[in-house]
Amino acid sequence: MNKSCNPEIGMRRPKIGLALGSGIARGFSHIGVIRAMLARGIVPDVVAGTSIGAVVGAAYVSGGLDSLETWATGLAKTNFLRFLDFKIMGGGLFGGEKLYDLMRNSFGHVNIEDLETPFVAIATELMTGHEVWIDKGNLVDAVQASFALPGVFEPICHNGRWLVDGALVNPIPVSICRALGAELVIAVNLSEDIYGRARAERQGETTTGKYGVFNEFIPGSNPLEQKGSMSLLRKLLRHDRGAPSIFANMVASLNIIQNRLSRSRLAGDPPDITISPRCGHVGLMEFHRAEELIALGQKAFEDEYTYLTDALNIIGYRMNTSEPT
Repeated sequence: MNKSCNPEIGMRRPKIGLALGSGIARGFSHIGVIRAMLARGIVPDVVAGTSIGAVVGAAYVSGGLDSLETWATGLAKTNFLRFLDFKIMGGGLFGGEKLYDLMRNSFGHVNIEDLETPFVAIATELMTGHEVWIDKGNLVDAVQASFALPGVFEPICHNGRWLVDGALVNPIPVSICRALGAELVIAVNLSEDIYGRARAERQGETTTGKYGVFNEFIPGSNPLEQKGSMSLLRKLLRHDRGAPSIFANMVASLNIIQNRLSRSRLAGDPPDITISPRCGHVGLMEFHRAEELIALGQKAFEDEYTYLTDALNIIGYRMNTSEPT
């Protein structure tokens, strides 16, 4: 008589899910986490991503992670603005066609259902507030909808629905990984280190200031001041000493929302392992700090590796040591 409730245990490879959270520029930490995972022989079987998590997740499942990392680590302080088209009229401050073209070149013209690794991008339906799981159709279109930050990027019309950033409803998509059959879910939470900037300032690290979103570009000779039509943008990004600009207020408010919502969602559907890079000292729009963020992601993974191996051993997972590092 077989007393095991699961006679197939040990005969198959348990499914691992990777849930990549939102966090704007801090999302480059995801690259470091994925690099460290693969170096340890842990290969995700399903990937779900919200906002910047969808960007990095899409890069990984499509084979474009190297390309994304090369682009990210090559950004200087002013480079990222070159990929944004300022729009006075429309549903957001910026258009993202240059970014979308970059992703198409990096990820290829592929559909999600044709990927070897199942992938889902999370977005929010603007009219109803419903959580939308995009698991079919063009990969770049799905990612575009997932990171359409309200007020910053225009909403995206996808299959007849206007979609915005998925961070408004599900900042860390653990539930999607479960729905895709993952038996162990690794979540990457970029919003846990909420006091990181204050810690960095105490330690004398250089920051752009408490409310300084894009501070480094204003005033002076910079791309924002090269055209008269940019005067409105300069006003939006300027701020009085010690006070937030309109743009900083908007982005910081979203950060508060996603932090509180992340805690609530994780309490209701906790992952098996949570990776929390200590990246709170990095500004949400400091895309030029990719190299530092990637290193923080790698360190965060290694800090949790002992607990992860315990969990993997319990479910009978065997490391794939043939994976590239």
